[in-house]
Amino acid sequence: MESKKAIYNLIPQQYYPKTELITERTSLAAIQNIIEKSGIQFPLIAKPDIGLRGSGVKKINSIAELNQYAQKANFDFLLQDLIPYENEVGIFYVRYPNENKGKITGIVSKEFLIVTGDGISTIETLIRANPRFELQLASLQKEYGTQLSEVLKTGEKRNLVPYGNHARGAKFIDGSHWISPKLEATMDVICSQIPDFFFGRLDVMYATMGELEAGKNFAIVELNGAASEPTHIYDPAHSVFFAWKELARHITYMYEISVLNNKKGVPFLTHKEGMKEYRLHLEQSNKIINF
Repeated sequence: MESKKAIYNLIPQQYYPKTELITERTSLAAIQNIIEKSGIQFPLIAKPDIGLRGSGVKKINSIAELNQYAQKANFDFLLQDLIPYENEVGIFYVRYPNENKGKITGIVSKEFLIVTGDGISTIETLIRANPRFELQLASLQKEYGTQLSEVLKTGEKRNLVPYGNHARGAKFIDGSHWISPKLEATMDVICSQIPDFFFGRLDVMYATMGELEAGKNFAIVELNGAASEPTHIYDPAHSVFFAWKELARHITYMYEISVLNNKKGVPFLTHKEGMKEYRLHLEQSNKIINF
């Protein structure tokens, strides 16, 4: 039940794309006025303000598509500039409240759902040829319809799901070998500007790893807090035992940080508050999944 817009508001503006909150049932005229004033351009990204594993995230190419999204959405949503960089990583960052420097505890690299043409096969045939992609076929048929009958030229690539989300067909690869003192120093600079952020994953799109290390040509897609997963565990090369060990390690970090915060006066979540949040979460999840 965390508002993405409330989280973006904590991040310095230069680190993320232009983002506007659209409340449920806002008229199309009012939405057009908002995006014109903010300077957001088509194509843009629409996504629920309170999200769930990439559900409801859509690339919007026109006013007609925007109107269709807004008419259907029974929740508040965000409109956001499309980030121009091709590569995406999730960087897990941990810093203890009593320390000035943090550390990167894992990096996940994301391979998008991209098909490559052979001059003969339709896009649907190319999707069916990849077991991972085929799992997304029903949702892709709903989104693209007859476009899946198109035959791509030999070598032509088509990114069908431009979001680095596991549940939307992206493949997660452990990129923790990219952890370096330079990248950690850059993350310290960024994360120290976000109030009370000590534990979580930054999903970042970037041009090159060298530029990201130097703090250039990148944008934060999203910032995830205590509910974050160290998503490098989903690399198919890793075992379930590796995943359990990494989850235990990160839960321990979260526990230790929580204790230190509590000593500073930050209250623990009560059982009653937690159950209320959980019920609201289920209601919101049903809305987004049905959408």
